[in-house]
Amino acid sequence: MIYKIRIILDAKEDIFRDIEIEDHNTMEDFHNAITQAFGFLGNEMASFYTCDEEWVQDEEIALFDLSESGTDVRLMNETILTDVLTQNTPKLIYVYDFLSMWTFFVELADITEKEDGRSYPNTLFSFGEVPEFPPEKSFKAEETDFDLDHTLDNYEDMGFDENWN
Repeated sequence: MIYKIRIILDAKEDIFRDIEIEDHNTMEDFHNAITQAFGFLGNEMASFYTCDEEWVQDEEIALFDLSESGTDVRLMNETILTDVLTQNTPKLIYVYDFLSMWTFFVELADITEKEDGRSYPNTLFSFGEVPEFPPEKSFKAEETDFDLDHTLDNYEDMGFDENWN
């Protein structure tokens, strides 16, 4: 089957690409299709994240496992597109280049039959120009009643010796 997927850059302007890709391709194949469609070199670290309908980020699917402990990070080259993106879970978040934080919203639009003579992956439609620099991100914590400044005023209550170095 062929997945038709819209990838939207998280920016004020409308910038997106529609890509079609075979459902049995790996997430790494999909990553490569996205970088090509948006004109990136593809030589930066990237990850997909599963998410819910409200785009709340969940599990990471990384290009490489950079952990020192060899954790159970899912890798793009070992994960098939249909294992992650389905009609029941049609959304992903994609982050390219963790220093620049190019962030994209990925959504499955349609599943169709493969057409003979057509090569995949394929960019169906491009809209908008990718800016030279990534859109600014504003990272804000949720408001809480917890006051860290006043919580740690008294180290004696923490149960350890001040001269522990």
